[in-house]
Amino acid sequence: MRILHTMLRVGNLERSIDFYTNILGMKLLRTRDVPDYKYTLAFVGYGTNPDHAELELTYNYGVEEYELGSAYGHIALAVPDVKAACDRIKTAGGKVTREAGPVKGGTTVIAFVEDPDGYKIELIERGLD
Repeated sequence: MRILHTMLRVGNLERSIDFYTNILGMKLLRTRDVPDYKYTLAFVGYGTNPDHAELELTYNYGVEEYELGSAYGHIALAVPDVKAACDRIKTAGGKVTREAGPVKGGTTVIAFVEDPDGYKIELIERGLD
């Protein structure tokens, strides 16, 4: 078994696509509009299934906001330099909610950013090879 995708409900599809592609550097992989059932899907990621997990951004027509709930934690992304990634994200207009630094009780360098709908994304410093 392997993880294929994670689905996030978003309030503004274009805004979310812009964040994940222009700020986090993912690619828009494919979209699908389903007007009969009033939703649109956009898949983003750094590569495609099955070699890479994807994010499925789901926009339900007319729903602009969701309650995130207390069970959701975060999505984690590996980056070679967390501080540099935070600087790029801030310069591009993204929101860094925890600056680069060691994880509590450890030495791994992490940071947190937030997407336009409030979903948390953890950046973890590690090689990408």
